[in-house]
Amino acid sequence: MPMKKIITLTCISLFLFSCSDDDDYIPVGSGLDKELTTILTTVSEDKTLSYFILPESDDYLNIPQDPLNVITKEKVELGKLLLHETALGRKPKMTEMTATYSCASCHQAAAGFSSALRQGIGECGVGFGINGNGRIINQGVPIDSVDIQPIRSPTLLNVAYQDVMLWNGQFGATGTNQGTEANWGQIPENFLGFQGVEVQAIKGQGVHRLLVDEDFVITFGYKEMFDQAFTDIVEKQRYTTKNAGLAIAAYERTLLANKSPWQQWLKGDRNAMTTVEKKGAITFFSKGKCYECHTGPALSDKGFYAFGMGDFDNSNKAVVVANSGFENIKKGRGGFTKNTNDDYKFKTPTLYNLLDNGFYGHGGTFTSVRDVIAYKNKGIPQSTEATVENFASQFGTIDLTDDEINNLTAFIENSLRDSNLTRYVPETLKSGQCFPTNDIQSQIDLGCN
Repeated sequence: MPMKKIITLTCISLFLFSCSDDDDYIPVGSGLDKELTTILTTVSEDKTLSYFILPESDDYLNIPQDPLNVITKEKVELGKLLLHETALGRKPKMTEMTATYSCASCHQAAAGFSSALRQGIGECGVGFGINGNGRIINQGVPIDSVDIQPIRSPTLLNVAYQDVMLWNGQFGATGTNQGTEANWGQIPENFLGFQGVEVQAIKGQGVHRLLVDEDFVITFGYKEMFDQAFTDIVEKQRYTTKNAGLAIAAYERTLLANKSPWQQWLKGDRNAMTTVEKKGAITFFSKGKCYECHTGPALSDKGFYAFGMGDFDNSNKAVVVANSGFENIKKGRGGFTKNTNDDYKFKTPTLYNLLDNGFYGHGGTFTSVRDVIAYKNKGIPQSTEATVENFASQFGTIDLTDDEINNLTAFIENSLRDSNLTRYVPETLKSGQCFPTNDIQSQIDLGCN
């Protein structure tokens, strides 16, 4: 009996003295948790786990923002509606397509704020399907009237951590694009001085045949929201494409995948990821060298890299509309900067919610995350045009085993997936119309009629 008492007291003492009074204390967990924690503190810029944590979506002070477009609740609420508003489709090439499409036609929450299609379709698309995967080209219209994307639609998730937008980074006037002013001839919006998120939201309205003006604002009941969001702008200059873009950009900056299992693990929930996913995370931040490009809270740096992935014209299933500048698009960053050292380099994408959209690479030439990892591991390019000298140093040099590839796939597919993106979607629009698409078949698919 005395021996049992001694053992019991010893266990109690160990339990008491192993605890911490520090409010920031995070349980270490298993051996895998310890290993991952050690690796993360080594590769993070500030040597802490917090380096990778995304802020809450209403924590505006800690969300990266353009100083010329301060995030406010009023802008976010307005932008949330405008991004999904099909009544904005007021500049169609085909009159009968009026009010049938929106920004969210190619950036729907159900597809991780990307498109569930290899090529996103705005105007002249028909149907929606389950998550946007059922949208097809209207066969009764000329092909040059179809707003079909010549490159994979990138996600809007975590764009607050980018200072330039598009795969080639051509949108944005600061930071990364400083020194590229000579190439802004086709992008006059860059001269407004905004970062990429804002420039894309402004420019995109014209490119994708959307129109905000005083008539739209009054007709569809948006006047009060514009008045509240832009009180510092005189009324006669308030109801414009520019201000609509600033509101949309403010909203887009709040689209953060901060409820994913990886984010929960970083915040202390050591049970948020499975053993396989933890092993995958260890590979991601060590042997796999993924962190060399995919780092920070969004797991995306501001760099451009060449991996020789294929383009839309590499498949007869792709549609490339004439006069779309496709030769420059294929060259990625080099097509914009005109610097051959940038040829076939594309911006590092965020890796969150990849499982929701089903197509990967700037040309959508992959349909599984595992295939992308295996491709980079093997190092045999799809493109016959890409400049070998520009290939990323990680291409074909990481030498992962099948088990490591499987673990890494599990981490990216599952741990980086925020399963509740519907929290960012409005219940209804001011117009009362169906969204994110509003043609007759979409109304049926979405249950709007």
